[in-house]
Amino acid sequence: MKLLFATKAGGAMAEVGLLPFARVALQVCRAVLPRYRSRFSKHQFTQPQLLAVLCLMRYEDWTFREAEVRLGEHRELRQALGLASVPDFTTLYRFLQRLDDQTIDRAVGETVRRLRGTRRKARRRARVAVDATGLAQGAVSTFFVRRMHHHGQKPLPWRHWLKWVVVVDLDQQFLLSQIARRGPWNDCANLPAVVEAASEQTRIGLVLADAEFDSERNHTYIRQQLGARSVIPAKRGKKTWRIHGVRAEMRRAFPRRLYRRRSLIESLFSSVKRKLSARAPGRSLRTQKRQALLLGLSFNLYRLRHH
Repeated sequence: MKLLFATKAGGAMAEVGLLPFARVALQVCRAVLPRYRSRFSKHQFTQPQLLAVLCLMRYEDWTFREAEVRLGEHRELRQALGLASVPDFTTLYRFLQRLDDQTIDRAVGETVRRLRGTRRKARRRARVAVDATGLAQGAVSTFFVRRMHHHGQKPLPWRHWLKWVVVVDLDQQFLLSQIARRGPWNDCANLPAVVEAASEQTRIGLVLADAEFDSERNHTYIRQQLGARSVIPAKRGKKTWRIHGVRAEMRRAFPRRLYRRRSLIESLFSSVKRKLSARAPGRSLRTQKRQALLLGLSFNLYRLRHH
């Protein structure tokens, strides 16, 4: 658990980590969302409040019902979010269904702006890495599923998972952009789109990626459109194949020392899955994708809390 609950009557909470996170989340959400969707809204809860609660759910890996119970139990958390009453779990679910990807992207952009700030590092070109990881669709351990398959010889209950592709600032360890889609899938063609979204947040000077993103087109985009350096191992195809351009340069004289920094994105994935969640729960693909994007936003809020 990330916080220590007090046992006093009235639902008091020790301020270990959740309350500062809630305050930061509410500030960011207020910067990107209007208070209400329309003048006909109930005006019982604001949109920033509901989005902040969704981020808390990802931060603590709560379900919708658990979020309702926790908010009902702890007065200080409700005060930090400015809640006069506790939203029902169906209210949170319906808000998640209405939430669009553009709103989450704007919130991620706001966290990036605050994290980079006016520090000297913010004036430098960022060194970024692109990579993908898988997120489970439910709470069942993948090890347990494979053990059951091994002993019972039953078919695996799933053939797909959610693939989360991110661009990470390696020096400051936060997300610049992200996409989510059903896996397995080769994301080589998605690199220009996700890197372009990251370049809108900050100037990029170096892009590191693994062999999944190896293509001459990706090198050309990074070097000609962004004016940045690209380092991607040229491992596609047989060694006897003739390759040209930047891929041939990568095969002939690969900058191994520079490429080592790419491992920092693996550290970020490990941090997300250990400290927040390794799941993207939901019965529909649309919900799972939304949960993955909220996970990325929540990690940036977590970094912003320690900034």
